[in-house]
Amino acid sequence: MPVMTTHAPGTFCWVELATSDAEAAKSFYSQLLGWTWIDNPMGENMVYTMMQKDGNFVCALFQIHEQMMAEGFHPHWVCYISTDDVDAATVRVTEAGGNVINGPFDVFNAGRMSVVADPTGATFGIWQPRDHIGAGLIFEPGSLGWTELNTTDTGVAAAFYGSVFGWAHSSRPTGQPDQDYHFFMLEDNGVGGMIQIQPDWGEVPPHWAAYLCVEDVDASFQKAQEMGAEVVVPLMNEENVRFAFLKDPQGVHFGIVQVMSE
Repeated sequence: MPVMTTHAPGTFCWVELATSDAEAAKSFYSQLLGWTWIDNPMGENMVYTMMQKDGNFVCALFQIHEQMMAEGFHPHWVCYISTDDVDAATVRVTEAGGNVINGPFDVFNAGRMSVVADPTGATFGIWQPRDHIGAGLIFEPGSLGWTELNTTDTGVAAAFYGSVFGWAHSSRPTGQPDQDYHFFMLEDNGVGGMIQIQPDWGEVPPHWAAYLCVEDVDASFQKAQEMGAEVVVPLMNEENVRFAFLKDPQGVHFGIVQVMSE
């Protein structure tokens, strides 16, 4: 189990869950993924919980309060992209047609960050590490395995992320009419995926989705449902991975994925 000591600029380094019920979310994900946690009070009515797998930080979660929800902040997974200069990256966001929601600002000695949105409305974080690099585990059971952009305009999104982070872009057919799957690449390494939101999905806003690695996706799929998760996309195989997409008991979408043996 290799421990991460750095994340290359332009790659996903951290995810955090903004949830309507932090205690329930901690219980659900710890049972599903074997996480433990450390609660960090951050001021009045705010606790930032760092989740661990085998002693390594893998993600975080915090509770959204009524005022935040009234201002339009909804429960979701927030995905962070690493950078060596968050101020410059934030400028590129606006130059490429995106919007800055908050930042750049310092997070104590941990790092410096911005929260931004691409031109289609999908939000994400940009993280410049100092004491905290992000996740100590990636691509291991109980940690982030893949990130996927669900968007209303793949062409606009591809151009935006290429301008801001230097991502290349490729696509291939999915077998569904007019539905390709897109890949973001950085120096020939896969960074994330992208897919066009379809009319039959209903009212799905553009967003980045997090897929979490599990050892046995079939067993985790069953366990998640037993604990109150809803199935959004049932178990599927794609090349050497098997995955599903679910909604947790607090209504937040997430994926589970297992890399299958060759």
